[in-house]
Amino acid sequence: MRFKMVHENFNVTDIERSLDFYEKALGLKECRRKTADDGSYIIVFIKNDESEFELELTWLAEHPQKYDLGEEEFHLAFHVDDFDAAHKLHEEMGCIAFENHEMGIYFITDPDGYWLEVIPADEEK
Repeated sequence: MRFKMVHENFNVTDIERSLDFYEKALGLKECRRKTADDGSYIIVFIKNDESEFELELTWLAEHPQKYDLGEEEFHLAFHVDDFDAAHKLHEEMGCIAFENHEMGIYFITDPDGYWLEVIPADEEK
């Protein structure tokens, strides 16, 4: 039996703000969308050409308040081919939440507080 990871879900409070962030910060673009006929939810899948893996962003009309992310001890990780350029972009965006210089990685946060790890591509092996 084989399992293949296909997507992760993040619930968001503002779908367009999140789409803008993910495109600018990580190059992820919308690949498909599902909107409820009654307007109660919007689900948008985003990805890039580097992987088949998708991030599902879900907006719920009846949940306008900020999501409780607990102790924020989970994250989604990304390899980047130009670590210095990525760091500069994220620094300019003001979204760097934590840097671990010893490990050579850092974390950014999206508009809803989800943590995203940035790892140099040469660390993938």
